[in-house]
Amino acid sequence: MAATESTMLELGTPCPDFDLPNTNAAVHAGRVTRDAAMGEHGLLVMFICNHCPFVIHVASELANIGRHCHALGVGCVAICSNDVNTHPGDSPGKMTAEAANRGYTFPYCHDESQDVARAFSASCTPDFFLFDRKGKLTYRGQLDDSRPGNDAPVTGADLRAAIDATANDKPCAPEQWPSIGCNIKWKP
Repeated sequence: MAATESTMLELGTPCPDFDLPNTNAAVHAGRVTRDAAMGEHGLLVMFICNHCPFVIHVASELANIGRHCHALGVGCVAICSNDVNTHPGDSPGKMTAEAANRGYTFPYCHDESQDVARAFSASCTPDFFLFDRKGKLTYRGQLDDSRPGNDAPVTGADLRAAIDATANDKPCAPEQWPSIGCNIKWKP
């Protein structure tokens, strides 16, 4: 299992705009934009997919994180940018099934052009980007220390602490560790 680290985009970077089709019809039908996804206290953007063992390892906690964001007034959206020609398990229909199976309470959007992943400098799944109410990046990095096979419990501690700080207009911890996962499956 090859591992790719997140790029650790510079803190303070403005949230890129996006307008993507949502596959999680149980939450919201149609398209999702950055401005519509933004909560009163910020926005969490997660780059995930269905097949990655790193995402599968934390998928239940991602559902919990979505509920945590909602409770704090932080918007939450997940995006899959993988090439479905080489990874058909990440197709929009399979994303709909995955969202229902996992109980995701947030939009799960399909980035077919991969332009949104490029705009965020996303590099792996999972890859997390948290923005404050002004749309400035406050956190990018790991969910927690757990990885498939390392026996550390999946707690979401790092991301949860950042969400709590951002929702309360407090600074996030200055030391942030990269997320690690499968590389985004780029089109040729």
